[in-house]
Amino acid sequence: MKAIIQDKYGNADVLRLGEIDEPEPGDGEVLVRVHAAGVDRGQWHFMTGTPLIGRIGFGLRAPRVKTRGIELSGVVERVGDGVTAYRKGDEVFGVGDGSFAELARAKITKIASKPAGVSHEDAAACAVSAVTALHAIRTAQIKNGQRVLVLGAAGGVGTFAVQLARHLGADVTGVARPAKADVVRGLGAAHVTYHDVGTQPEIKARYDVIIDTAGRCPVGTLRSLLTSKGTTVLVGGEGGGRFLMGMDRGMRALAVSPFIGQRFVSILSITKRDDLDTVAGLLADGSIKPVLDRVVPLAETPEALRYLATGEVRGKVVVTVAAE
Repeated sequence: MKAIIQDKYGNADVLRLGEIDEPEPGDGEVLVRVHAAGVDRGQWHFMTGTPLIGRIGFGLRAPRVKTRGIELSGVVERVGDGVTAYRKGDEVFGVGDGSFAELARAKITKIASKPAGVSHEDAAACAVSAVTALHAIRTAQIKNGQRVLVLGAAGGVGTFAVQLARHLGADVTGVARPAKADVVRGLGAAHVTYHDVGTQPEIKARYDVIIDTAGRCPVGTLRSLLTSKGTTVLVGGEGGGRFLMGMDRGMRALAVSPFIGQRFVSILSITKRDDLDTVAGLLADGSIKPVLDRVVPLAETPEALRYLATGEVRGKVVVTVAAE
């Protein structure tokens, strides 16, 4: 089968389109014929092998998993032993192993039925990013009428965070680059604040909740933007040194949180079937809608990762894989 293969760490030049053997589903797994695969920020980290501490998990000198991609939407091709919830031909979406390929294995605990009427491209864009936003919103315990600030509001997770906060009745302010302001406003944010790369947004208000998906705002700045009992949820982290990158900011925030009135929480989102079912319902009733910046064929996956690294993406980039 065709797949995007990676033999060493580096920039997008280390990715190549090649032929590999078809995987076999194990116990409790299905084999999915991939129609679309989302490009999430984690794939850039896996590709580059950063932060360096992460190589303990995904390979010290070279990636253990040679095929990139985890977000997927497609059709069940085969089922493994013990699988009764799905059968050949079922449309599913979720997380799998190596979704930048024609076929990918997926555990049944990490997939759900794709809603009828929702495209494979839209479903694939949600498997990590929408679930991560859902976890952030739940962790923040957002209530109707609260003032919520979303940093990185035009990104993959941020676009969903804005919509979910609005769905709960929050008064949402989105922070994004000037060129992306129209996207954030179109998602229902009541206010949009602009900032350029390397600068901090000019914000004078204080917020009950901050959802920080951008990963670069200093802890001191976040504290100054919160109410005295406010909550900040840190989603990932960028910048910093190659060893920890943004993880050190999260550690500092967690260390100070017990000694102040404000609450700082750093989340590590793991996609599970119950969360996908929730997202499926929100997609089906129109409460959330992915923002698709580009949809590219499998062969252009390296270029999609290059584009993601520029920070110019509005919402999500999705890779399509031709179905036989």
